[in-house]
Amino acid sequence: MTPSPIAHLLELGQSPWYDNLTRGLVTEGGLAALVETDGIRGVTSNPTIFEKAMASGEGYDEQLRELGPDVAVADVYWALVERDIQGAADVLRPVYDATAGADGFVSVEVSPELAHDTGGTITQAAELFARLGRPNVMIKIPGTAEGLPAIEETIAAGINVNVTLIFSLVRHGEVIAAYLAGLHRLAAAGGDLASVSSVASFFVSRVDTETDRRLAAADPLRGRAAVANAKLAYRLFAQRFAGERWDPLATAGARLQRPLWASTSTKNPAYPDTLYVDELVGSDTVNTLAQTSIDALRDHGDPQPDTVQRDVHAAEQVFVDLAAAGIDFDDVTATLEREGVASFAASFRDCLAGLDKRRRELFSA
Repeated sequence: MTPSPIAHLLELGQSPWYDNLTRGLVTEGGLAALVETDGIRGVTSNPTIFEKAMASGEGYDEQLRELGPDVAVADVYWALVERDIQGAADVLRPVYDATAGADGFVSVEVSPELAHDTGGTITQAAELFARLGRPNVMIKIPGTAEGLPAIEETIAAGINVNVTLIFSLVRHGEVIAAYLAGLHRLAAAGGDLASVSSVASFFVSRVDTETDRRLAAADPLRGRAAVANAKLAYRLFAQRFAGERWDPLATAGARLQRPLWASTSTKNPAYPDTLYVDELVGSDTVNTLAQTSIDALRDHGDPQPDTVQRDVHAAEQVFVDLAAAGIDFDDVTATLEREGVASFAASFRDCLAGLDKRRRELFSA
């Protein structure tokens, strides 16, 4: 059998994760097959993914009946999420064990309504991690200004964190600083640094979508900002995880906060369908793959080593040229963060409304 191009990413130092989660994926063996055949090493979820999964109704009606008609709909949502996340974590547990805790994670996000609520995020992150009861769960915390102290606090408590919705280099640097501060606090308290993992989810394709929207149709800068932004983020990662702030932590067993390339399916059909995979292969990284990217890679993928470190000077020039073209990239990333938070919150509300509607249908039949 020809090795999967997706599994080949592992040989190149990159961990492929699957950017989807449904109950059927877990119960019908689809996730186990992805792990076995394609080397998938993790799963991500978010409110939009759960909204689509639960709207399908597939596999959820039985639990809705078990919960009954009187449970608050938000509690219903978390009960369904709990079962899905635990099931996925159990499928991935052999990966977690085989890699000594370096991989094999499933991520679940705190309520998007807490994106600007530091205290609420800290409380729910701890509650979710305890409730799920799996060491290979990561709690997703948005990388907003209010999320930064929550990231530090959650890491200091020894809880795995996936920082989501990162778009700018400035925010990425702040996220790394929060992670390191949390690790230093955990070490000072006598905690086991090796037991804590984190990824920084740096969103990619949406950067091109928003930047391209501000450029003329024939502008040669179209389709270049996202990859350039991610390459500079990887350089920042390499710089920050070295030297006096990091080295004592590494000696004590701390793990790198790996850059995770999120939103890597190609939105513009004019661009290669594996663009945001091909250009961002690198050691100690994760790429979350939607089904469309899985299919494209299986069909014609040919990942090459260490592409994320190629042409970094050209990546810098992209932002010089964007500024010269009148593009305020700080506004691009601020817009994307704001819209990302709003989109997840809308999906969360839609999901609750859909669950309430389905439950009423079940108990009125």
